[in-house]
Amino acid sequence: MTGLRGPNAMNGRFIVFEGGEGSGKSTQARLLAQRLGAVLTHEPGATEVGRRVRALVLDPGLVALDGRAEALLMAADRAQHVAEVIRPALERGEDVVSDRFTGSTLAYQGFGRGLPLDELVSVSDWAAGGVEPDVVVLLDVPLDVALARVAAGGTAPDRMEAEDRRFHERVATGYQWLAAADPARWVVIDGTGEVEKVAARVAEALGL
Repeated sequence: MTGLRGPNAMNGRFIVFEGGEGSGKSTQARLLAQRLGAVLTHEPGATEVGRRVRALVLDPGLVALDGRAEALLMAADRAQHVAEVIRPALERGEDVVSDRFTGSTLAYQGFGRGLPLDELVSVSDWAAGGVEPDVVVLLDVPLDVALARVAAGGTAPDRMEAEDRRFHERVATGYQWLAAADPARWVVIDGTGEVEKVAARVAEALGL
C-alpha cells in the first residue's frame, strides 16, 4: 500500500491504528506519528469533552452502563474529536495518526456488546461528519499475548480491560471481520515481537 490517500477531500492524511487491549496500538501510533511529523491523537479522551467521557466509560466501578449508552458516549467523544482535533489538522494539510476511531466502536460495541452493526455505522458516520481514515492499521496479536501484556502493565484494569475473555474474543473476531470486509483501507500487521520490528512492518506495509 502506497500513497496513504483515501476518501478525505483534505490535504492531510488520516491514519488510524486499531486493535484489542494490549495490541501495542498506542506505541506504534506514536512511532508512526514521529516518523511522519504528524499530529498524534487518540480515542476516547483527546479533548476536554472526551476526557470526561473517557473517565466515565472506562470507570471500572460503573457496572450498569447500557451498551447503547456506551456507544452514544463514544460517538459524542468522536464528534468532538473530529471537530476540535482531526478535521482542523487535516484542513491545515497536516497528517493525523489516531489511536482508535470508528473501527473500535464496531468491534467493541458491535461485536463485543452485540449491538446492530448497521445502526452503529450510521451513528459513527454521523458523529465523524464525513471524516474517514485513509488507512486503518490493525495490529494482530494472539489474545493470550495481549492479555498477558495488559496484566504486566502494573496498573488496575479499566472497565474494558476487565471484561471477560469471551468479550475480548468477540472483539478480536470483529476486527478480523472488519479488515476482511474493507481490504482496500485496512492493513493487518503482525503485532508480536519487538517494538522496532513491528514498526518496520507497519512502515513497509504503508510504503514508507
